[in-house]
Amino acid sequence: MVSWHTMKRTTVKIPETLDAALRNEAARCGVTISAVTRQALEEHFGGARRLMAAGAGSSGRGDVSARIDEILAAEWTGRAE
Repeated sequence: MVSWHTMKRTTVKIPETLDAALRNEAARCGVTISAVTRQALEEHFGGARRLMAAGAGSSGRGDVSARIDEILAAEWTGRAE
């Protein structure tokens, strides 16, 4: 966590719709607008990154990687399971 002593104040002009979304998210999470803004900027620029796509293609099956050749062959020949 960064100390408030090392923080720099800045002003950003944003559209009303983005301001409303920002305020709603801060209220929903019970944090300040500054905290939501910092988190979004850190995620965008690489500070506290999360793997947002992790698991996006999850099939729910644990054997896919072990059977990938078989699965791809079945897809290629039209014999999908």
